[in-house]
Amino acid sequence: MTSDELGQSSDPELRLGVYPGSFNPPTVAHLAIAEAARDKHRLDRVDLCVSTSALAKEHVVHPLFAHRVEVLEAAVAGLDWLAVKVTELQLVAEIATGYGVLIMGADKWTQIQDPVWYGDDPAARDAALASLPTVAVAPRDGHETPAELTLDVIPDLIAKVSSTIARAGETRLMLAAAQDFAARTGAWIEPDRYTAWLNSQSG
Repeated sequence: MTSDELGQSSDPELRLGVYPGSFNPPTVAHLAIAEAARDKHRLDRVDLCVSTSALAKEHVVHPLFAHRVEVLEAAVAGLDWLAVKVTELQLVAEIATGYGVLIMGADKWTQIQDPVWYGDDPAARDAALASLPTVAVAPRDGHETPAELTLDVIPDLIAKVSSTIARAGETRLMLAAAQDFAARTGAWIEPDRYTAWLNSQSG
């Protein structure tokens, strides 16, 4: 299921949620969070939205952006309630425009409270937060979120699964398409092998 613009659909009756992230790589926790948001808010579709230059992660170069999007699309293939969107936008307030629900982790919820992302202007921060649709937050140790925003996700899943841990070698935490790509190319887990694979593709 696709639409031309973020937050839009060919069917105006659909209830849409957006989950911005780098998904580098996509993990079982990402899928669980999306499912929890879908169930709690009765969403017809969740868009996994990847920014071409993700906020605070602008210097990610490996794997290549095109490969990360390709893997993410393969990971959600067959799930008709999930779609992948690419945007040049960075601020979640802008990405969320037009959506009914904005999905994020508690660490991101904490981050977007910081005025530094709004030109150090608390008023601009407050205006941006006020513009958000319904927010659905996955809990995380060390971060507090309002109970009414918190998703029902298994705590151990969130605590023990992350893209960082997956990149450190715990490939079982990746979604199947990411596991396959990592095994085939070395992406995420063996940088030198991935570079060699890239060079072989260009030759």
